[in-house]
Amino acid sequence: MQGNEDGSDNQETQNAPSLPGAEAAGFDARGLARHLLRTIRAGALATCDGARDGHPLATLVSLATAIDGAPLLLLSQLSAHRTNLERDSRASLLLAVRSKGDPLAHPRLSLIGRVQRLDDTDQAARARTRFLARHPKAKLYADFTDFAWFRMEVEAGHLNGGFARAAALTRDDLILDLTGAESLLAAHDGAVTHMNEDHADALALYATRLAGTGVDGDGVSTPGGESVPGSESVPGGESVPGGEAVPGGEAVPSGGWRTTGLDPEGLDLACGDHCTRIPFPAPVTTPDALRALLVDLARKARET
Repeated sequence: MQGNEDGSDNQETQNAPSLPGAEAAGFDARGLARHLLRTIRAGALATCDGARDGHPLATLVSLATAIDGAPLLLLSQLSAHRTNLERDSRASLLLAVRSKGDPLAHPRLSLIGRVQRLDDTDQAARARTRFLARHPKAKLYADFTDFAWFRMEVEAGHLNGGFARAAALTRDDLILDLTGAESLLAAHDGAVTHMNEDHADALALYATRLAGTGVDGDGVSTPGGESVPGSESVPGGESVPGGEAVPGGEAVPSGGWRTTGLDPEGLDLACGDHCTRIPFPAPVTTPDALRALLVDLARKARET
C-alpha cells in the first residue's frame, strides 16, 4: 500500500512545482505564498506532543487544499500526530520547494494555525474530493475506519522566498474570501470533470505553454522545455496537430495532465508527481466567466 499510516507519502524527494512567472520580475510575497500552498503536495506537520510535555513533534504528511486554500489532511487515529491534535489543535505546517542545489536557496512557507477534524459530512466529502484528486493513490486507504479528514484553520504564516526574501503573512494573505463565488463553488466538481474528460489537450497546453513545465503528458521532461499535445480540440478553439516535434527535441505524446481543482484565482494541474498552477489574470466568480477565461487561455497557449 502506498503511503504510511497517516496518509502521507513516503517519497524522499518531491518534484519542485513551477513558480509564478511574476517572481522573476519582483518579490510578490503573497502571490508566491499562495502558489506554494496550492502546488506543494507534502509538508512537515509539527504538533504538540502531549506525551512529552508539549514538545513539538514533526512528521511528513500529504496535503491538498480546500477551495479557499486551507490545507486538508487525511490522518489515521493510529498516528501520534493525530492523537496530539485531538489533545491540542495547535500546529505548524512547513511547505518547501525541493530542487537541486542549496535547499535554503528555494522558497518555503511556514503556516501557523489549528488543525481540526471535519465532522460535517458535506465538508468531509468536499475534502475527500479535493484530496484524492491531488493524491489518487490515497483511495487505497482513505475510507478505512481509522482515517478521518482534517482542515488547518490558518492564523498566520511566514514566507522565506530564498536568500534575503522573507515576509510575515496574515490569514487574509493566504486564505481566499469566497464571498460572491457561490455559483462557481457549486459548479466546481462538474467543471473539473468536464475539463479532464473533454479537454485534456487544453490542460496540456496550459501546463507546457503557459506554466512552462517542460513536462510532457507522460510526466517526462522534454528537450527544449516544451511539449505539444495531441489533436483533440481545445475549448472554443481549433484542433492542435498531434505528434509534433518540440523545439530542439523529439515528438512527445499527449495526455497525462489533469486538473485537480480550481478556485477564483487559478487552476491546479498535475501530471504524475509534477504539479503546477495556472494563475488567473483576475478573480473568476461564475461558471460563465470561468468558461470564457479557459477559452482565452487556450487561445493564448496555442499562440505561445
